[in-house]
Amino acid sequence: MLALSGALMPGPMLTVTISETPRKGPLTGPLLILGHGIAEIILILALIVGLAPFLQNQLVSTIIFLFGGSFLIYMGASMLRSIPELSLTGQETGSPSKNIILSGFLYSAANPYWIIWWGTIGLGYIVYSKQFGTIGLITFFIGHILADFAWYSFISVGLHKGKHLLQDKHYKILIGICGIFLLFLAITFIYKGLTSSL
Repeated sequence: MLALSGALMPGPMLTVTISETPRKGPLTGPLLILGHGIAEIILILALIVGLAPFLQNQLVSTIIFLFGGSFLIYMGASMLRSIPELSLTGQETGSPSKNIILSGFLYSAANPYWIIWWGTIGLGYIVYSKQFGTIGLITFFIGHILADFAWYSFISVGLHKGKHLLQDKHYKILIGICGIFLLFLAITFIYKGLTSSL
């Protein structure tokens, strides 16, 4: 339930799930979370071997926020630029490519709050889980990632099933909202990075 409360929070992963599912199909959400899970495993292993103090450094935090904000500006602007050419007709490939997995990895790595959360709150869960040995860490991670898989699968399947209700103009509006949301997040991240360094 704790993991699900985090999964339900809107952010870059939700935005890309909404924008890509109508074109890539119902496996979009699970494949994005596969990429997200790979990023989380790498970060958890890095935290276990001592990365946490590095992530908690003020300069590193600032760089993470500025990098993440810049990446999201690029992605949000790309979404907005693509709107005139978007169409739902014949778009779905039925077999999402490996690029979706890579997107899950990159959107996770570019989200400063995700990185900072793992370096602080998530680290506490790791330390607690380690009391139960390797099985404790594995159980913690499985519970954590299953919440993401459940929520994003629900989103993708719901969007896929309801796609016939969308017209191209509605889809373009949806992508426009997602793009603007990413730009808003980007500005928030950059502002946070710049003000935290003052």
